[in-house]
Amino acid sequence: MKANALFKMPCEFKLGVAKIEQLPAPFLPELTFAGRSNVGKSSLLNALTKRKSLARTSKTPGCTRQLNFFLLGEKIHLVDIPGYGFAKASKKEVGGWNELINDYLLGRPNLKQVFLLIDARRGVKDNDIEIMKLLDLDAVSYQIILTKIDKQSQTGIKEIEEYIESLGEKHPALHPEILQTSSVEGTGIDSVRTRIAEFC
Repeated sequence: MKANALFKMPCEFKLGVAKIEQLPAPFLPELTFAGRSNVGKSSLLNALTKRKSLARTSKTPGCTRQLNFFLLGEKIHLVDIPGYGFAKASKKEVGGWNELINDYLLGRPNLKQVFLLIDARRGVKDNDIEIMKLLDLDAVSYQIILTKIDKQSQTGIKEIEEYIESLGEKHPALHPEILQTSSVEGTGIDSVRTRIAEFC
């Protein structure tokens, strides 16, 4: 399905999942957006769907506290999951999110790909590598999206991309293409839409 046609269709929040048993039946393909807290997952979802408040955004890390399912055009689920890393929450809460995320990522038969978001200002961190290892272990395909590229120099972006490319041999489930985005300026949004449409 072409991206233009897909993203002209309605997109709506369907449900929030706090426990693994609350997951919807695995009939539709799912694409999941993962990344560190405050990396810009919700902002990217809003930009992709041209909706200002489809996904809740906040300057406070740890805003997303469940698996949020958004139904796009009755064709596919886009899933926003809690960020890992720093969050204003108790260790018990963070531990619960991590368990939920791991169970979902490694046990979902209709999960087609994980988009792993990396803040272009920060680069790849240790907990990003841990998620990559987890996905490699179960052969879950994932692709890196650099976010907030409007806040980084071209030299800085190139250095991050070269480092990510160097990780390819160690991470067999990593998709070779890196997508660059800015939700503020709209850069790269069409490229992500095109990639999403490939799974419909």
